[in-house]
Amino acid sequence: MKRNMKQWVADTLAAPQKKPMPVLSFPAIQMMGVTVKELISSSDLQARGMKLVADRVDAAASVSLMDLSLEAECFGSTIRFSDDEVPTVIGSVVSSEEDAEALEIPEIGAGRTAIYIEAIEKAAKMIEDRPVLAGVIGPFSLAGRLMDVSEAMIYCYDEPDMVHTVLDKVTQFIIKYCLEYKKVGANGVVVAEPLAGLLSPNLAEEFSAEYMKKIVDAVQDDEFIVVYHNCGNCTIQQIQSILSIGSPILHFGNAINMDEMMPLIPENVIASGNVDPASQFRNGTEESIKESTKALLEQCSKYPNFVISSGCDIPPMSNWENIDAFFAAVKEYYAG
Repeated sequence: MKRNMKQWVADTLAAPQKKPMPVLSFPAIQMMGVTVKELISSSDLQARGMKLVADRVDAAASVSLMDLSLEAECFGSTIRFSDDEVPTVIGSVVSSEEDAEALEIPEIGAGRTAIYIEAIEKAAKMIEDRPVLAGVIGPFSLAGRLMDVSEAMIYCYDEPDMVHTVLDKVTQFIIKYCLEYKKVGANGVVVAEPLAGLLSPNLAEEFSAEYMKKIVDAVQDDEFIVVYHNCGNCTIQQIQSILSIGSPILHFGNAINMDEMMPLIPENVIASGNVDPASQFRNGTEESIKESTKALLEQCSKYPNFVISSGCDIPPMSNWENIDAFFAAVKEYYAG
């Protein structure tokens, strides 16, 4: 369903009580009685899962799967699959300038991208009471998976031209991928760029922000937004280059203190985060997640542009009682 997302952002900023916006899709496997492997292989299951989640929780938006193996698989990476964990990338496909030059940009629809595009097309028709946001990996995070995550950090110093060659190609792919989501009815994308959160501010600007800005400039308009997600621990130091990207919503992980981040965010930009997905949603208790949620709201709700969320993608086997407790805690806080 098309909507004016620029107005939606403005309405969210103006609302005295903010609905939470967690990255919540994978735990739908528990409601459907399927495995992660089955979920990532079926557009029907993904769309149905998003609808089930939307019917259960009063979230600001419906956010699709954060599967950071998907795009790397299209470029030829080997993927490890599991029944109850998110897929992961194994090894590398680029280790030299020659490899980078030879790297082919896949067609949209390669690998599992066709499944994910179909899922969003179906979900957008089923969920009409809130924006539907697709999930996409960020340029440096994708390049890092193609070059091996640990090696990529070294290549930024030792082989910068090679890194830029890969970044040029993956950015072209991501732009086309986002445009396809736009075409089938998504209201925006959450672009996950966690690997950039480990870089120095200068490197983050050169190897991530400049390419993220190209993506935003190419795909974002009044009806389609780019939400920038980075759960790295250096995002506070990188905030100026992150702001230069042009995303109206910035989503941060639990590696940082949101109370330190919020004064750095302009009033017209939403900043969202960052209840710990692992220690709270996955391994916490109803009592602990309520305490954590309310403590974060106590810290940050004084900022009109703060929207509470999970710090990252909520793990597939997270306890639904904990997820429900998170939403209940937000409701109780604003009611009180």
